[in-house]
Amino acid sequence: MSGSLCKSLYGFSGEQHQHGLRFEAGEIIKVLQVADGGWWEGERDGVRGWFPASYVQILEKPVSVSPLPEDEPGNSPLPEGWQSYMSPQGRQYYVNTFTKETTWERPTNSPGTPKSPLSQKNSIPTVNGYHTSGSPLHQPDQPHPSLRKPSSDLQSPGSTSPSRKQIKETTITINCVTFPHPNTMPEQELLKPGEWSYCDYFWDDKKDPQGNTSVSGFEVLLQKQLKGKQMQKEMAEFIRERIKIEEEYAKSLSKLSQISLAAQEEGTLGEAWAQLKKSLADEAEVHLKFSSKLQSEVEKPLLTFRDNFKKDMKKFDHHITDLRKQLSSRYAAVEKARKALTERQKDLEMKTQQLEIKLSNKTEEDIKKARRKSTQAGDELMRCVDLYNQAQSKWFEEMVTTTLELERLEVERVEMIRQHLCQYTQLRHETDMFNQSTVETVDQLLQKVEPAKDRELWVKEHKTGDIRPVDMDI
Repeated sequence: MSGSLCKSLYGFSGEQHQHGLRFEAGEIIKVLQVADGGWWEGERDGVRGWFPASYVQILEKPVSVSPLPEDEPGNSPLPEGWQSYMSPQGRQYYVNTFTKETTWERPTNSPGTPKSPLSQKNSIPTVNGYHTSGSPLHQPDQPHPSLRKPSSDLQSPGSTSPSRKQIKETTITINCVTFPHPNTMPEQELLKPGEWSYCDYFWDDKKDPQGNTSVSGFEVLLQKQLKGKQMQKEMAEFIRERIKIEEEYAKSLSKLSQISLAAQEEGTLGEAWAQLKKSLADEAEVHLKFSSKLQSEVEKPLLTFRDNFKKDMKKFDHHITDLRKQLSSRYAAVEKARKALTERQKDLEMKTQQLEIKLSNKTEEDIKKARRKSTQAGDELMRCVDLYNQAQSKWFEEMVTTTLELERLEVERVEMIRQHLCQYTQLRHETDMFNQSTVETVDQLLQKVEPAKDRELWVKEHKTGDIRPVDMDI
């Protein structure tokens, strides 16, 4: 792998790695080192750095021939403008860099040499519609016709009869976003392996529970954020109800401590009873403090955390939505240009056939004009594809950045709630400790209750006489 060339599928800012290599979509990078974890070291324009392997695609190296090493010694050099390439199956094919015509058979200067046009997409090493040398390819299933009508028995490599059903698609477009085709999809490295990160699992759209409308992966993440905010609000409401209970309880305790029931109890038991009533007032004060701390240290932070949350979410939503709309617009332009190219190619093929069978007096100049228009349509298609890829690359990079930000915000929200709920349990423990301290004095006085002593003191205070009655004398 080291020393190979690759082409960037998306733009990379380089900010995700300490020594990241910055590049735009469509740039050629030399691979210097392949490391575990999905990161490669590469070089571009003399600058070295690291980048995700999933952002690039390895290129096939073009085979330069003039003369070909594997050719027989008697072969003459290729005509001007022709270049030789090697297909992934190991078969040589030829491309005219002027007309973009492709053929399996070696071209010569002889005017009668037939050429077999290429018609199978995966037979030619391409990257996003380009030869690896940079020459643009037109529609793979709509090859450029030459002035000579190809014979009907010409075959595509690896097949007995060329047909559209045998053409393997490498990509599939869903809602204007291009994905690898499931049947030919190469294994992709996750951007953050093993972390179940948002940036790896929300690229496609999904049906809503009723199966009626599609919801984008980004909308799913936004709904998660909004639901989290709602749960945070409901937790604050729960704590508010808990505060009301504490306040009502403290009010009831304070009121009960002032009731004069059993106020005339005397002795050591009377002292313990009086202290018990006083402990209710102390306990009421403890619960008032508990409710006050719940309000300031738990409820209020839950309510005020990220006051601008909805505004920030709308900003994220509008930004990604605008990029998605731009991508849809670029895709529509690609389809329009693709249709125009098909029409130009059909027109060129028709004129070529008419000239071949002598049904028309069209001159070769007319053919050249039709070919030029077809080439221009192909160039326009490639321009639209390039603009589409740039828009998709921008959307991709912003999706990664924004989903990672949403992931960070969610972690921050959960950690904030965890800390304040821990504060709730800590305050609850402290309240229990204070409540226990209010009854400790009562316990001590109850231990000192002595019925005999109470009786002695009461008798001394309230006695009416200590002379007992005796029997009467006769």
